[in-house]
Amino acid sequence: MVNFIQNLLNRHSHSRPATVATFNWPGQSGTEYRYEIYPVDTVFRPLPGIYIYAKELADGDWSPIYIAQTRDLHQRLEGHVKLADAIANGATHVHAHYCTAGPGARCTEEQDLIHRWQPVCNDVFQS
Repeated sequence: MVNFIQNLLNRHSHSRPATVATFNWPGQSGTEYRYEIYPVDTVFRPLPGIYIYAKELADGDWSPIYIAQTRDLHQRLEGHVKLADAIANGATHVHAHYCTAGPGARCTEEQDLIHRWQPVCNDVFQS
């Protein structure tokens, strides 16, 4: 009975599909980071992670529009590029993964990817 109630409480309209497409983004360091691919309006659980607004290219490849780390993927836009700005720059999907390794690890991954890809919407925030 407890499992049944927990399942009911954990469901919401944007639950994770049975199979999720993934993409490996290489960083400047050569490290590859595995991301799951979602529609841009996906609602995430309130956990820390890294996300990439990306544009799907005609050949099936991806181009990053904005890369950021956050302490809460559910509220990922807090203080970051707005979804409308990312879409205006061509974003069609959000690539994301949860990362509980701490803010240092998230920032390292974020910077590694930004330095490799130099996304158009990150230019505003670079010093």
